[in-house]
Amino acid sequence: MSMTPRAGLQVAQELADFIEVEVLAGLDITAERFWTGAADLFAHAAVRNRALLDVRDDLQARIDQWSIDRAGRPQDPAAAAAFLREIGYLVPEPEPFAIATTRVDAEVATLAGPQLVVPALNARFVLNAANARWGSLYDALYGTDALGDLPPPGPYDAARGARVVARAKAFLDEAVPLAQGSWADLGDPSGGIALKDPGQYVGQTEAGRVFRHNGLHIEVVFDPAHPIGATDPSGISDVVLEAALSTIVDLEDSIAAVDAADKVAAYRNWLGLMQGDLVETFQKGGQTLTRALNPDKVVAAPDGSTVTLPGRSLLFVRNVGHLMTTPAVRLADGSEVFEGVLDALVTAAAAVHDLKGRGRFRNSREGSIYIVKPKMHGPDEVAFTNDLFGRVEDILGLDRWTLKVGVMDEERRTSANLAACLKQVANRLVFINTGFLDRTGDEIHTAMRAGPVVRKAEMKSSAWISAYEARNVAIGLACGLSGKAQIGKGMWAAPDRMADMLDQKAAHPKTGANTAWVPSPTAATLHALHYHQTDVFALREAIAAQPVPGLAPLLTAPLAEGRNWSGEEVAEELENNAQGLLGYVVRWIDQGVGCSKVPDIHDVGLMEDRATLRISSQHMANWLLHGVCTADQVEAALLKMAAKVDAQNAGDPLYEPMAPNPDASLAFQAARALVFEGTEQPNGYTEPLLHRFRAEKKGLGSRV
Repeated sequence: MSMTPRAGLQVAQELADFIEVEVLAGLDITAERFWTGAADLFAHAAVRNRALLDVRDDLQARIDQWSIDRAGRPQDPAAAAAFLREIGYLVPEPEPFAIATTRVDAEVATLAGPQLVVPALNARFVLNAANARWGSLYDALYGTDALGDLPPPGPYDAARGARVVARAKAFLDEAVPLAQGSWADLGDPSGGIALKDPGQYVGQTEAGRVFRHNGLHIEVVFDPAHPIGATDPSGISDVVLEAALSTIVDLEDSIAAVDAADKVAAYRNWLGLMQGDLVETFQKGGQTLTRALNPDKVVAAPDGSTVTLPGRSLLFVRNVGHLMTTPAVRLADGSEVFEGVLDALVTAAAAVHDLKGRGRFRNSREGSIYIVKPKMHGPDEVAFTNDLFGRVEDILGLDRWTLKVGVMDEERRTSANLAACLKQVANRLVFINTGFLDRTGDEIHTAMRAGPVVRKAEMKSSAWISAYEARNVAIGLACGLSGKAQIGKGMWAAPDRMADMLDQKAAHPKTGANTAWVPSPTAATLHALHYHQTDVFALREAIAAQPVPGLAPLLTAPLAEGRNWSGEEVAEELENNAQGLLGYVVRWIDQGVGCSKVPDIHDVGLMEDRATLRISSQHMANWLLHGVCTADQVEAALLKMAAKVDAQNAGDPLYEPMAPNPDASLAFQAARALVFEGTEQPNGYTEPLLHRFRAEKKGLGSRV
């Protein structure tokens, strides 16, 4: 990278140019002011950030020794809690409090609906996600297995279409019942549509009529000239649902960004969203298509007024956590700045375009910038983020608390001290969410030396996971998040299994969570049905009255106490982990793809990101450490699964096979290192090794 001096820093030329020419243009912030503030911020943050990482390492070393000293003894959650308090891992519970966040958009505070997470490096996916605020229920039902089977190949199937229409109208009967009869029997609507609750009618668009249920909008499209509408007694050609209320544009686990070029590409897409001018042209089915942001939806209300409904998801940006540094900027001593600090400054600066109304559209109508912060360990790290955001506000001339924070509850020390963590950001908190895979990876690493853990599939039924999920909601409600912030649930990872999603993900709104992650715009449309079935806010009073689950189950590690697996079971588990690990790593290292649909060992496509990798690699490292398997068995599993992954990717012209020469494959070597060096990786994170091998693949040299 070509570096250039700025206020005592060395900054990658392309990053400096991007910030000065594109980000700062029109913001009344001079380059001198920006870089002077940045230099002070980076220097101050470096000292505090390093100290926090040292605390992580010290606490883990103490837990490791405690685990070694107790080897062979049954788990004792009370003794564990006493020890963790003694070393400062557990902090005192704060006095009851309620968050005081203000200027929060309705999509976050008072509405319940799906949320998408999309890799910031893929402009097409980013635009599709932002536009997933509205989705065709007819298309979602027809094109997936949501009805229990897939559509037949070939042209439109009228019989399947009839099933789709019947299902959609049954939904309308539940969500927007007519005063008499069923939507299936509705005739000519020109004389009006009499509803059981007339207050649900919002008004008319050019395409049809808009209704509201549980805060979400439904547009029934009437077009007798349309092939579908022509066969419908009332001319209905589609039912369009308000779906992805919000979207997280991800700079973290779903992208591979190891240098300034990667960072600038991701930042540029975020800036394009904030300015409203992001456009992507691509080839599909032999045609050239262009994506841009959708306009708002204009509705003529019955009283003659105009109602404007947002045409796009409310956008968050997820910065990286506190661990990694980036070569894109170096301090005077030559050390790299912390990547999360750079993310906070640049993504916030880009979002100032939205605050000033300089973009084509408005993202936050309340004047806030929404940043999700992942992988924080305990209250002190959350307090650091709070102060970091305050310093960024000062550099950019923003009012205090303009930067809002979403706290990912995905590390054990945060889960165990959740209320104390939330208190540190009580004036800017807008989001808490659980992350099963990262949380499991951290659980394994924290208990790494306590003993072998259960098989990966058993993790979901472990005592700690149910306590973790329940405590997240209960503590969020106790801290006053309802009406001010989102309480979220995790991802549905199988984008091709929508029938299963409709069956299983219905549970998320019933927990009191007002959002949950889905893997695609189509999935968002289908998941929206669940928020019509369940009124989340009506449930919360009863949920809040229940006691918060105690710490004991949360501190019960998922150890396989007294378990002896057969050789076949060990091989099966190793191969399952190895296949998932290799299938993800080969795309990350060789192609720079951080999230994609990766076939599992049974050839089922699953949306994978770095969190999946963390649990798989830590699980194998744990079994290797405790002698459940040998190094030779791990090597054999990796080699066998390399051949399987090669076969699964045979149709990809960019794919580089691993099995013919594993020693020459950086991807294979990265996967191997993630297992054999797994116990020594900080908190079990995969980023240091992934970045090292990806940088080498890009010809940047090995980053140690």
